Amino acid sequence: MNSTREAPHAAPVLIGLDWGTSSLRGFLMDGRANILAERATAHGIQNLPLPGAAGFERAFADLCGDWLATNPSLPVVAGGMVGSAQGWVEAPYVTTPADALTLANRAASVDSADGRRILIAPGVLHDPAGGTPDVMRGEEIQIAGALAENPTWAARACVAMPGTHSKWVRIADGRIAGFSTYMTGELFAVLRTHSILGRLMPEGAEATPDQEAAAFEAGVRAASTAGPGDLPHQLFATRTLGLTRRLPAESLKHYLSGLLIGHELVSGLARLRAEPAGTPLLLIGDSGLCGRYARALAVLGVAPTAQLGNTAPRGLFQFAAAAGLLPAA
Repeated sequence: MNSTREAPHAAPVLIGLDWGTSSLRGFLMDGRANILAERATAHGIQNLPLPGAAGFERAFADLCGDWLATNPSLPVVAGGMVGSAQGWVEAPYVTTPADALTLANRAASVDSADGRRILIAPGVLHDPAGGTPDVMRGEEIQIAGALAENPTWAARACVAMPGTHSKWVRIADGRIAGFSTYMTGELFAVLRTHSILGRLMPEGAEATPDQEAAAFEAGVRAASTAGPGDLPHQLFATRTLGLTRRLPAESLKHYLSGLLIGHELVSGLARLRAEPAGTPLLLIGDSGLCGRYARALAVLGVAPTAQLGNTAPRGLFQFAAAAGLLPAA
């Protein structure tokens, strides 16, 4: 499904591409990072219209070929999975600490069939001594955008980014200092679809808003009282609560969601408490999912400092500026 929004005002100076696994979004921006027009298609790197490099070419041309025909000198930058090993060209990870300038200095580039050079942001690797490595690709652009929108957060912040693979990111001195990934969204999908827990969750049956809220909050509270290693035991309770009719079948998925999100939050908030008092807690991502995390935080007695939506366009603008692709202000 394609979508388009046009609101032309000033002269464009940049095309930014947020190119993920399942979608491609393009933004035409002016010199103040205002979005003049935006478009989206389903041509993520795993759903290209043609195989191989030709698929990237076609998706790129279909999305913004007319923008470039009208403005042939515009620079183009991209972030997300387009720079992965399965992308158009690989942009190897940079290591923490990292900011927009770090990304620009280690960016990769690819030339389209018509000679257009596209600058692609690398992902970020966090490899702490004595710990295990962690990676992000795409979130670093969102973070650059969030810090540009409110520079006071650059000094120090904790950023939670809900998703299939949620990120908890520590910001210090304007840079990504470290982060941890939680497979919360994927675990929920796997357990609901491919485990015994899902057998009691009827397809198409929906809980009432009150039932949903009660089950979700019960899951969060269960996570908050868990001891070390309790998660596998608590997961099975999703089944037994249904078998004993303590929860209606249509509420079980919401209990499971609350339980998994709750465990993530307990761990993430422990990291936040290790930071200086007053460190902002930011939620960045899809509004519905961030809202769910905010509800879970409320159960734990915590309120996020701010909840942000799509900060990727501003992040792409910061990446382009750091690379010297934009006209002087």
